[in-house]
Amino acid sequence: MAGSTLVKFGTSLKVPNVQELSKEKLATIPSRYVCFDNDHPVFSDVSSLSEIPVIDMNKLLDTDSELDKLHNACQEWGFFQLINHGVESEAIENMKVEIQEFFNMPIEEKNKYCQEPGDLEGYGQLHVKSEEQKLDWGDAFFVITLPTYLRKPHLIPKLPAKLRDAIDAYAAELKTLGLKILNIMAKALRMDPEDMKTLFEEGRQSMRMNYYPPCPQPELVTGIRPHSDSVGLTILLQVNEMEGLQIKKDGMWIPVSPQPNAFVINIGDILEIVTNGIYRSIEHRATVNSEKERLSIATFLSPKLDGDLGPAPSLITPESPAKFKRIAVVDFVRGLFSKELKGKSYIDTMRI
Repeated sequence: MAGSTLVKFGTSLKVPNVQELSKEKLATIPSRYVCFDNDHPVFSDVSSLSEIPVIDMNKLLDTDSELDKLHNACQEWGFFQLINHGVESEAIENMKVEIQEFFNMPIEEKNKYCQEPGDLEGYGQLHVKSEEQKLDWGDAFFVITLPTYLRKPHLIPKLPAKLRDAIDAYAAELKTLGLKILNIMAKALRMDPEDMKTLFEEGRQSMRMNYYPPCPQPELVTGIRPHSDSVGLTILLQVNEMEGLQIKKDGMWIPVSPQPNAFVINIGDILEIVTNGIYRSIEHRATVNSEKERLSIATFLSPKLDGDLGPAPSLITPESPAKFKRIAVVDFVRGLFSKELKGKSYIDTMRI
């Protein structure tokens, strides 16, 4: 796979930079950002709701009750917060500081890392397929971080040294954490751990670093439109104190309040396929506000590109036949990036 550095999964059209747009102090936002998906009521009184489950990594390794709690969270919510996760606090803090520095750079500097024609990686917006398409109120810096031979030479290797070092340390920590979580999930599912290991151990890791500027009409836009993640597992780090993540449960949008020193973890479409629908990927979106920017870093774990994707063989029985087709991982990823982000529409094409 030496030539894999040149892998390109799709393209995204170049669009205006929202961070720069927000500096113009507009009274009304351009029509292309006005989004009409905001029709589901949001509970503003979170106390009237059950919060997304909080899982303690220390207890997971020791008690069956915490394993049952994790299993239930993955089935019922598709999301949980993970505390006592064991990731070095220095790696987390450095990453937070350096990504804020990146977004604070002048636009001329950031543009050195913008998406190249025909490629998704870099600075810009993802999944923009047409000139008419509605746009998100946010900018992103999206890169493949692991394995290192998949890194584009003009992106991470050319970043300021401190940010590059922060990404290296954080990527290594999150690879270890991600594989640990997947192994624990295999145990909770009573599936052969080799099924999980074969797919993910040498898999891809990518990061999407998000910047959502303040917006004069926040109720009209989305930071990221409703979607489910296509990957195996997503590990989200809230960088500053502004909240904005909402998940869709029972037809309602529920705000997530990240706990201090916790990661928000969610199941992606690929894990729904691998678990044959036992664990579910859930639609979520990012909202913005009129006061302050919000920053977050989503780290995605995906299978190795030269693998096959389908329900884990150890979960298929005559009583529970396969619910999803088997497909090459690379074909799944290419298909995903050829489309707009839209709910769970992509995984639906995989159902038998």
